[in-house]
Amino acid sequence: MNTIEKYNYSYDIKLRNFEKYVPRESLSRFMAKYELFKMIKNTKGSIVECGVHFGGGLMSWAKLSTILEPYAVRRKIIGFDTFEGFPDISSEDLESSKHDNLEAGKFKSHNHIYDELIDCIDDYDKERYINHVNKVELVKGDATITIPQYIEDNKHLLVSLLYLDFDIYQPTKVALDNFVKRMPKGSVIVFDEINNEYWKGETIAALEYFKTFNNLELKKFDFDSNIAYAVIQ
Repeated sequence: MNTIEKYNYSYDIKLRNFEKYVPRESLSRFMAKYELFKMIKNTKGSIVECGVHFGGGLMSWAKLSTILEPYAVRRKIIGFDTFEGFPDISSEDLESSKHDNLEAGKFKSHNHIYDELIDCIDDYDKERYINHVNKVELVKGDATITIPQYIEDNKHLLVSLLYLDFDIYQPTKVALDNFVKRMPKGSVIVFDEINNEYWKGETIAALEYFKTFNNLELKKFDFDSNIAYAVIQ
């Protein structure tokens, strides 16, 4: 076995025993996504993830759908991200923020990350049922522009799960304005950074949209510190 073969073998073994190697926080986030998916399994609509970054969350939704509902061909998994970091920072994000380096371009991904994610989607498609029907969509660009355009191009879209992980104010506000009206009863809105002093923009955008949280039953998991969710009643 040469060096490359040894490396590939070791890599494969670690992937198949990921529970041994991933941090507890990463495993708990996956568990939270599994619980969220079960909530919307019988609700019509696609899953929209706002803020893809490396793609772990996006592919979690895709693989959970393939495992738990292999014939749900109309449930798309749609991810929005610039893959160039934050396009801009609003005053709502900066006010009293604890970040000392919150600026446009933060979390910029290298081009190979986007390309690798495309390859992962291709591999995923090879192994799933009814794989001639497109399942996962990546929408690259500034979400304040791409979200309204996506709605214009897909007037049929319903959303069963909206996962908000843009972190900042403006794209979060645009996502709420465009997607929530398309979420039927039983759908779930998920906030990744709400009530977080480092990412004030997400909470401010939610407060502007809902006006008050008094009538929104905002829940959390006892095994994850960030994720909060509300079921559309």
